[in-house]
Amino acid sequence: MTLQEAGAPRGVSPNYYPSLHERRSLYREDVAGTIEQHRIDSRKYRRVHNTLQNLITVGSAATTVVAALDTRNQYTWQNITIVSIGFTVTVAAAFTGYYKYRERSYFLLQTADAIEEEVNAFTLGVGLYKDFTPDEEHEALKLFTQQVENHRNEQRRRQQQLDQPAEQAPPTGTTPA
Repeated sequence: MTLQEAGAPRGVSPNYYPSLHERRSLYREDVAGTIEQHRIDSRKYRRVHNTLQNLITVGSAATTVVAALDTRNQYTWQNITIVSIGFTVTVAAAFTGYYKYRERSYFLLQTADAIEEEVNAFTLGVGLYKDFTPDEEHEALKLFTQQVENHRNEQRRRQQQLDQPAEQAPPTGTTPA
């Protein structure tokens, strides 16, 4: 963190270390970027998932249609097409199952929503933050920072579970709808 990022006035010694309150305030401002990054990643995974699912659906249907056109054991365009479509659908199904794009999208969006809810509660002084007075803003900011970090840690835990092979991954408890 640079001195200017920490809110230090110009001409302050390079040994300047921002106070806890300043660091928490900076953290609060940084959370908006975290929310947006989760939403961007969620949209990306959702788009990839939908593309692969569409490829699987269309590929499966096309394979059936082409197979119905010609069943002889010759190298015809139909046989080559069946092999090509079958290969593509298999690869798409493998990527979808292995990378779990839908689950990643769901969990990232869930985390972004939870952090956004925390930001709104803090900003409006409701929920966990309703009993804090203006003089206790530093305590509210402390609680806010802790809550956001809890959401981020939960997201990292879920991400790690998705990266484990199915036989090693413990049950998640929360499954996408």
